[in-house]
Amino acid sequence: MDKEILLNHLVTAVLVIDKDLKPCYANAAAEQLLGVGSHRLVEQALPEHYQILGVEAQLLRDAVKAGQGLTVNTAALVTLDGQHHTVDLTLIPLDDEAELSLLELRQVDQQRRIHQQLSQDAQQQAAQFLVRNLAHEIKNPLGGLRGAAQLLSRELADPALKEFTTLIIEQADRLRNLVDRLLGPQRPTQHSLHNIHQVVQKVYKLVEMALPANIQLKRDYDPSIPDIEMDPDQMQQAVLNILQNAVQALEHTGGEILIRTRTQHQVTIGSQRHKLVLTLSIIDNGPGIPPELMDTLFYPMVTGREQGSGLGLSIAHNIARLHSGRIDCLSSAGHTEFIISLPILGAK
Repeated sequence: MDKEILLNHLVTAVLVIDKDLKPCYANAAAEQLLGVGSHRLVEQALPEHYQILGVEAQLLRDAVKAGQGLTVNTAALVTLDGQHHTVDLTLIPLDDEAELSLLELRQVDQQRRIHQQLSQDAQQQAAQFLVRNLAHEIKNPLGGLRGAAQLLSRELADPALKEFTTLIIEQADRLRNLVDRLLGPQRPTQHSLHNIHQVVQKVYKLVEMALPANIQLKRDYDPSIPDIEMDPDQMQQAVLNILQNAVQALEHTGGEILIRTRTQHQVTIGSQRHKLVLTLSIIDNGPGIPPELMDTLFYPMVTGREQGSGLGLSIAHNIARLHSGRIDCLSSAGHTEFIISLPILGAK
């Protein structure tokens, strides 16, 4: 079998580059990763075909010229069309006289996501277990407190004194509502086939009505996506929570929010691999999420805003889980992307 045919069957991106980082060869996986055809790839130096690569171009040039190998793990790669990837980069010298090297870019996004999701799910479940127990401990005495205030109110003749019992009842109700929001949906509800764009469009119109003038809301839908099994009310709530977070992130600086739907093939969610998955992305070009919040982003009561409750993302994460899906977050300055992934059952 021809060597080029063998290389084109690899899932790893492979390029042969010279001392000026100009590709002499690129396999099919490299074309797909960079979003550029092989004919265009060989016309320009490699740095012209991406926005960011987590290793300096000069370091690559020096390694090729010196005939040295180079390995960089979990390097960030941002392609010209704005796709974010994480890759393991390996540079292997091929020909010292011709100053050629083989560059291998192996995507590790999927492995990292699987590991992060399993870890995140375990931590999320532990946090929810703690919150549920705490909520029940709060609700029991709260009910007694409210009942006592109601009984006391009936015995009081002075309207001025009744104002105090009314205040107690109102605050008890407020705390009970907060506890109920903390708990969120706990069990899968009845799911039926719905079009994701009809669900998202309701949220879009709701947010658009109160959208500040300095924020633009855009859509990029894939109309070929089939209907999927869901609870439309829960899914609207999940999308609304994430979209509102994006609006709040841009309220001072202004900017753009993009809602994008796509499909992906052969995606692992948890421990199960799905042939076809819907990805619903909500992307904003705001300042990004503080790195110290990334690991606990979906925990209840975790927020980066002074007036935030820290419940929106936790509830959205739980709704995705109840739909056998997941939520991922990629964030850096100028690009924050929340991705809801939902399996499309029965896909062939």
